[in-house]
Amino acid sequence: MQIRKAEQSDIAQITRVIQDSYSTVAKQYDLTPANCPKHPSNCTAQWIERDFARGVHYYVVESDDKILGCMALEKASEHTCYLERLAVIPEQRNRGVGMMLVNDFIQKASEIGVSTIGIGIISKQDNLKRWYEKLGFIKTGEKTFDHLPFDVAFMEYHIQK
Repeated sequence: MQIRKAEQSDIAQITRVIQDSYSTVAKQYDLTPANCPKHPSNCTAQWIERDFARGVHYYVVESDDKILGCMALEKASEHTCYLERLAVIPEQRNRGVGMMLVNDFIQKASEIGVSTIGIGIISKQDNLKRWYEKLGFIKTGEKTFDHLPFDVAFMEYHIQK
């Protein structure tokens, strides 16, 4: 397996990986295009194209030319970036792919000089929260948004300089 920076030609495959990965969460929490249109299970190629256009960097992990997972890095400020769209196809879960992506993300964030990585997850996803905590993230808050049918938990990772 190797991680590489995604290119425009990867957009269709990235879209499918995100849709497939997040569809399990959508089923678990009954998220639909009607009640949660911006949930990644509803991802379109246009979302990824817009991200590329505004400077979000996507990275993919692949094996035998098949994309198994992805992540996106958005630099929010001089000191902060966001880990977004972390996705691993369901049949590759629990095999270290997600951890490989997050560790690579931390390295990339360090290289660009940021000190904080932020994420947002569904607050009720306790297993995911514990997984991130094992990787060194800490919960920093929780918020209710009128346009979402769930609360969002915010977590941060502080890069040691």
